[in-house]
Amino acid sequence: MTSSATSSAELSNEEIFRYSRHLILPEVGLDGQKKLKRARVLLVGVGGLGSPAALYLAAAGVGTLGLVDFDVVDATNLQRQVLHGTSAIGKRKLDSARDRIEDLNPHVKVEAHETPLTSRNALEIISTYDIVVDGTDNFQTRYLVNDACVLLGKPNVYGSIYRFEGQASVFATADAPCYRCLFREPPPPGLVPSCAEGGVLGVLPGIVGTIQTTEALKLILGIGESLAGRLLLIDALRMQFRTLNLRKDPECPACGTHEIKELIDYEEFCGVRQAAADDAAAQSAVPEISPVQLAARIARGDDFDLIDVRDAHEWDIARIPGARLIPLATLVNELSSLDSARDIVVHCKLGGRSAKAVQQLQASGFRKVWNLAGGITRWSNDVDPSTPKY
Repeated sequence: MTSSATSSAELSNEEIFRYSRHLILPEVGLDGQKKLKRARVLLVGVGGLGSPAALYLAAAGVGTLGLVDFDVVDATNLQRQVLHGTSAIGKRKLDSARDRIEDLNPHVKVEAHETPLTSRNALEIISTYDIVVDGTDNFQTRYLVNDACVLLGKPNVYGSIYRFEGQASVFATADAPCYRCLFREPPPPGLVPSCAEGGVLGVLPGIVGTIQTTEALKLILGIGESLAGRLLLIDALRMQFRTLNLRKDPECPACGTHEIKELIDYEEFCGVRQAAADDAAAQSAVPEISPVQLAARIARGDDFDLIDVRDAHEWDIARIPGARLIPLATLVNELSSLDSARDIVVHCKLGGRSAKAVQQLQASGFRKVWNLAGGITRWSNDVDPSTPKY
């Protein structure tokens, strides 16, 4: 799917006027702006990082923007994904992104790829672009983007965010290290929480995404000193920026020994499937109660304990009446305060942490214990819509 845009490398009078603040920069000038117009940049993801990148690449006059995404706009995205607005809730992100980019700069051509980036399509999609801006939020796609860029010789402009911290670099250029030089192996599944679990300061992806955009523009223009060979670390709480020098690893299987000659199964490599199977097996072994069943027990006045294992700041957002807060991290210290002879229902936000709590209680000798399926989120959906969702 594409949208029409001016394809000529020459600039119209309208474009000259639009980009005048670029043209008067000696480092850019008319020739530089023509380079931007000829450039083809692929954004993998149009979420938190992809939003500012798409906006500023389009505003700068990058001629063709490829967008890879298959998600829809959700209200929880709007706190940080500034490419999308309230009116776009429920729309495909690609449609929302294309509409916003065309409104911002009709001279930009948008190529939309509504598909997950996989080992089957990554080389074909990436091969037609000059630069890749990685706005992904999971390790399997991050390694996929890296390996595809190394195999194709395409610069990979990297960014990542979590809570108040961000990272940025440029990988896979001719003489610089790649992502695998820094992180040879992915962390165990579940070790690094997602933004949905750990949260993120809404402005942080704006900071990191605009840094990625700056690096992409410098690469196109051939100016300045890029982050290739350096990792920029951002601490937004302290407003500190640190730079670590990176070395190309001669033993790197991607860009060093070149053992990786084709794209692999990245979900298998990152342990995603096995982790999902293990979680499913563990969940099936945990006794569950539905929110509707819990509400019926409360209405009958049944005698049982309802334990909330979320963190205190989540308790402040929303709670189920009658619950007692015991954060999961402190549960082991609170076991003596619980009566193993009583029925116990445990809940969290979605059911994952509470399932771990149930297993911990079972291992400590508690037998009459249940996990609230779907957590307080499903409670809000199925029983009490007045309970805030977050």
